[in-house]
Amino acid sequence: MRVQCTIGVDVGTSSSKGVLVAEDGRILAQATRAHEVSRPHTGWVEMDGEVWWDEFVSLSRELVGAASALDDEGPAEIVGVGVSGMGPCVLLADEDDRPVRPAILYGVDTRTGAQIARMDAELGEDEITRVGGSVLTSQAGGPKLVWVRDEEPDLWARARRLYMPASWLARRLTGAYVLDHQSASQMSPLYDIEAEAWHRPWWDRYAAPIEPPALAWAGEAAGTVTAPAAETTGLPEGIPVIVGTIDAWTEAVSVGAHGVGDLMLMYGTTMFLVATGSETVRTPSMWTTVGAFPGTRNLAGGLATSGALTAWLAELTDAGYPELLAEAEASGPGARGLVMLPYFAGERTPIQDPDARGVIAGLTLEHGRGDLYRAALEATALGVRHNVETMRAAGAAIDRIVAVGGGTQGRLWMQIVSDATGLVQEVPRHTIGASYGAAFLATAAAAAGSGAPAPLIADWNPIVDRILPDPDRAAVYDALFDRYVRLYEVTKGVVHELAVEQRGRA
Repeated sequence: MRVQCTIGVDVGTSSSKGVLVAEDGRILAQATRAHEVSRPHTGWVEMDGEVWWDEFVSLSRELVGAASALDDEGPAEIVGVGVSGMGPCVLLADEDDRPVRPAILYGVDTRTGAQIARMDAELGEDEITRVGGSVLTSQAGGPKLVWVRDEEPDLWARARRLYMPASWLARRLTGAYVLDHQSASQMSPLYDIEAEAWHRPWWDRYAAPIEPPALAWAGEAAGTVTAPAAETTGLPEGIPVIVGTIDAWTEAVSVGAHGVGDLMLMYGTTMFLVATGSETVRTPSMWTTVGAFPGTRNLAGGLATSGALTAWLAELTDAGYPELLAEAEASGPGARGLVMLPYFAGERTPIQDPDARGVIAGLTLEHGRGDLYRAALEATALGVRHNVETMRAAGAAIDRIVAVGGGTQGRLWMQIVSDATGLVQEVPRHTIGASYGAAFLATAAAAAGSGAPAPLIADWNPIVDRILPDPDRAAVYDALFDRYVRLYEVTKGVVHELAVEQRGRA
């Protein structure tokens, strides 16, 4: 009997990843395509949307080939496709689905300050929060649309459709123009979070003549692979393709961290946190969205840098990660008297400050690269603590924490996060990310279509490890967290002035 399997593909900030997964959750093959974002000006982060499709095609053909070459069980039958991607992104395309400009990426792109200020004044912050759930920040998709309308009117005049990575792939594979509810809720203020629908008065005011995409839930089928898409990708014609959603939410699916009371902590180029509940919780410091599935709401947050910061230090010091990790461990808690603010690309939550900048305090001639690397790991851990404390203060119940992402391969980093936050982290067997969650959703969609039993993520991906905080280090990190918070307050005036100068030189 031929093994049935699905393909999951996730378009991330630094790479696109694909995985071939058997119906019981076994990983049969993996593939990656690295890419870079474009930063044409300070605060701008963009990517060519055609790269998303080109990389999907390349990954698909490799994974289809891997399915055909399985030795032990014979060729695999591919029965579904899962898609996900970074977001919220704004890719605008014309009536022939040609992108009119590069996609503007999520909250790491901070160009929309003027648009946010104007929309706040026109609509009122309280009304924006009531309708959309969150205040407008660099994470919100609505102001990114308005920026294109304001700054590139010739391109805006050609735009007719709005895509994010998952919806762009679904469109190219099936012909469906559809966006999932979770992604739509990050197009604030254009989505009504309680009605779970586009807020047409504001869509018509700010987004016309863009056609609003149809809305569906992440695990629903957008359609089936068309004959032209099958020829291009090597996928079987007629198999279902899920609607998909933003990578952090798909990653939460991959580890079963989307139940009420769960917090998903994603270690990646950026750090992302998603707390799930059944009620809408609003706070100006975080992002309130609908969940990936009906009946759930999320309070989410994210650091603008995490893995990006450690990668920067590795490149700057021309040192390998094993060396840096060993030296960071030897440095010890507190990095021998250093405290770092990780705001090297501005910061998202909870300070919501695109003009924040990185700060390293306490440096002496005796400090080495291991101390700096330790301080960077601790900075991200303190940023996680800042987010978790803000979530709990807003009323979010956090009963269980699951760690995911590439950073979970580094035990030291995870231990520092647990020590700095006092949190126990559960680690599942597979932490390869959103592509695995997308494959799971595709398997569930294929099962629903055939009448087969639905898969369970607990069977696919059980918890295999727990990271426990060291109580002997609590006092050190309590003091460090106090300094971390105060350091931002006492330096932000200066770094804001520097941010203005940086933009002027761009």
